[in-house]
Amino acid sequence: MENVNRYEETHFVDTTKPVWNYSLLNNEDVTNFQQGTHYRLYEQFGSHSIQVNNVWGMYFCVWAPNATSVSVIGNFNDWTNHVHELNPRWDNSGIWEGFIPAFNLGEVYKYHIVGFEGKETDKGDPLANFWEKRPKTASISWDLFYEWKDAGWMKHRKKKNALDAPWSVYEVHLTSWIRPDKNDEEIYSTYDQIREQLVPYVKEMGFTHVEFMPLTEHPFDGSWGYQCTGFFAATSRFGDPQGLMRLIDAFHDVGIGVIMDWVPSHFPYDAHGLFMFDGTHTYEYADMRKGFHPDWNSYIFNYKRGEVKSFLISSARFWFDKYHIDGIRVDAVSSMLKLNYSRKTGQWEPNEYGGDGNLEAIAFIKDLNETIYRDFPDVQTIAEEATDWPGVSQPTWKNGLGFGMKWMMGWMHDTLDYFKIDPVHRQHHQDKFCFSMMYFYDENFMLPLSHDEVVHGKSPMLYKMPGDDWQKFANLRLMYTYMWMHPGAKLLFMGDEFGQTSEWNYKSELDWHLLQFDSHRLLKNCVADLNKLLQNEPALYQNQFSIYGFEWVDLSHRSEAVIVFKRKGINPEDELLIILNMTPVVRNNREVYTNGKAYTKELFNSDNKKYWGTGDTFNPEIRCELISKEENLYKLTINIPPLAAVVLK
Repeated sequence: MENVNRYEETHFVDTTKPVWNYSLLNNEDVTNFQQGTHYRLYEQFGSHSIQVNNVWGMYFCVWAPNATSVSVIGNFNDWTNHVHELNPRWDNSGIWEGFIPAFNLGEVYKYHIVGFEGKETDKGDPLANFWEKRPKTASISWDLFYEWKDAGWMKHRKKKNALDAPWSVYEVHLTSWIRPDKNDEEIYSTYDQIREQLVPYVKEMGFTHVEFMPLTEHPFDGSWGYQCTGFFAATSRFGDPQGLMRLIDAFHDVGIGVIMDWVPSHFPYDAHGLFMFDGTHTYEYADMRKGFHPDWNSYIFNYKRGEVKSFLISSARFWFDKYHIDGIRVDAVSSMLKLNYSRKTGQWEPNEYGGDGNLEAIAFIKDLNETIYRDFPDVQTIAEEATDWPGVSQPTWKNGLGFGMKWMMGWMHDTLDYFKIDPVHRQHHQDKFCFSMMYFYDENFMLPLSHDEVVHGKSPMLYKMPGDDWQKFANLRLMYTYMWMHPGAKLLFMGDEFGQTSEWNYKSELDWHLLQFDSHRLLKNCVADLNKLLQNEPALYQNQFSIYGFEWVDLSHRSEAVIVFKRKGINPEDELLIILNMTPVVRNNREVYTNGKAYTKELFNSDNKKYWGTGDTFNPEIRCELISKEENLYKLTINIPPLAAVVLK
């Protein structure tokens, strides 16, 4: 237990001694908990190694409002019920607590709860910081002590996480990024093994941030982490909590921010989890029209209940406080906002105003974002929200939901639909391609090509592209270049950067063997260079959420499927011109008219040989002539390669 057990003396539980009546809570704590305004529950609820009357032991605190008895069970008392009974608070808050002398760190335990109508269940600790590795289900007493080494990052991360900074996110599923044994899905890499390989890889690729699919403890691998039981615990699949801290510390050491997926929308019905915690609907809505999620066969948090709201906001805050993360991506926000999400008429009840919004969830989301940005102003919250709900990334004082960014699902669908089309027919679908800029300024958008797009028969990204092998790779390079040149933050799922040829499978690892082939290895280099271009060119990020950062130049040549636009920074000298050729036809000596600047240098060409392009069409010199001084209008004569993008400065 490295960096964890800080006590010189080893203690053993005396099972003959009763639980001491002790509390870490005062009346104000309880009131705030009940009103939904206690956002540091993890400092008092759960299990905490403390000293009482000069005796070391473990303080336990759990909310079970309809229980008639709560006792701590584990190896220490041979899992015997009613031996170490917690004490109910006198204030009818439903909080049970107590101190067990000589209870050591590293002990497995559960709560034996006698609940409503005498129903008996054994539950894990909702605020445990560590759990047994599945399929075991007990909580483990633990200490989150860790000597962080990221003071420099934490002091200056505001600049890295700002909305006018470059954002290029590498989305990772830790289990399947790489495996120590490709033939045994029960064996996982450790956090430290992952750290040694993933950190230098993400650094080499030039991503600014890494996003982990949920690492909160979860019982079922096939949920990918989105069915969570431990909202205050890093999964034990890869080791202890300090292992994840070392991984995050290592990313910060090389200047890379860390985002974590967080799921406050639902939870599974596993017997050891939150469902029917004290024999009643404690954490979930009792009305299954609101409390059950038909899509995921799971249960929806009761956002109206102050204790649940305190629990969830404390969970989000916990990861920023204890793990130094730089952002959360909040999953399935649409399902939280809408009472009729995935429900037919008659399966849902309108709110008090007759609408379909879940007013309690909306209030919860606003409080969540206000709390996070108040306490951690140098981070970001990001919404996965797929509807046209207004103001998702607008401040709450503007009647928005208060997120920093929102996934741009419309862009993702339109872009993939467009690039799946045979290039011969793209001239007829230009409106779909250009539509994103019609509503781009409504939100602060992140462009996602996430895990959801390469599973369940949707095919890997490479095989979405039409044509032979050369055209598939050319199209993919063209699409990635368009994505990186489009305003907004970027997110790319692992494996997409080198052209994974199989759908993502959580049971296996990425197709790393493909890097022996030039086509895949050089595609990876292309993505790395796009990341480098993004960070080196202020025009690509300074105004990425501003109307001053983008300008269409040429949309009038539909038959050629050549599209031209500008990206602009604060300094006019940083302006870039982007030319996209959506067909495999070479356009030599193509004339492009633009005003404002003379473009004389080719910064990037996706058809470059170093990216497995032809390398036949490029612009060592650009003919640029001023044809109207009065209008400041220039004519560029350039060569445009097939199925490629060219970036000029």
